[in-house]
Amino acid sequence: MTSIAAPDLSSRRRLPEIMDQPGLDPAEHAAALRALGRVNALSRAGSALWPAIARLARRCRDEPLRVLDVASGGGDVPISLARRAVRTGLPVRVEGCDISPRATAFARAEALAQGVAVRFFEWDVRGGPLPEGYDVLTCSLFLHHLDEAEAVDLLARMSQAARRLVLVDDLVRSRLGHALAWVGCRLLSNSPVVRHDGPVSVSAAFTPAEAAALAGRAGLAGARVNRHWPQRFLLSWCRP
Repeated sequence: MTSIAAPDLSSRRRLPEIMDQPGLDPAEHAAALRALGRVNALSRAGSALWPAIARLARRCRDEPLRVLDVASGGGDVPISLARRAVRTGLPVRVEGCDISPRATAFARAEALAQGVAVRFFEWDVRGGPLPEGYDVLTCSLFLHHLDEAEAVDLLARMSQAARRLVLVDDLVRSRLGHALAWVGCRLLSNSPVVRHDGPVSVSAAFTPAEAAALAGRAGLAGARVNRHWPQRFLLSWCRP
């Protein structure tokens, strides 16, 4: 097995990710989405988002809390949130959107197979207005795909579209994070896509301090950025 590389992580280094390539074989794409679902499950991505959503749902029991996960990929995070809502009996309605028809179809099939009521639809979140009518907008493992100006723009548009709460969960750029991604992606998947893209994603990620600065530039006054296991951060902002 090739040894773990030790890149310079003092600044972001954005390299092409295989998952983003339009010519990716559908079977390889599906295998990569399944593997990322396993990675997210182990990383407890839904667990990081759920407490803030649950607190808000308990305060707003008159009608279901509407949650939209933007750039939802294979749908594992919104499906996880919907399952938690069912287990706790909280009135939370979860949906997801993604630019990729393949990813959206995969997510629909996963929700159906698990018996979870989550609607997935196609939407390009990189430009233009985001879907309206949602109390909470969440985003997981997408911010690092953007340059700084794009990240600021997305955060600003999320804060404009969300009625109450914005939650953004992503990787922390660090040597430990890179090592965990390198090892974890090899232990949890045989997918060459995931094994390549995992460490590359960490190199492109923001530090918590950088994420806080992006939120400030986007006008998210009072936004909080907290680290959580394993080498991730959660950016949270509540509408005043």
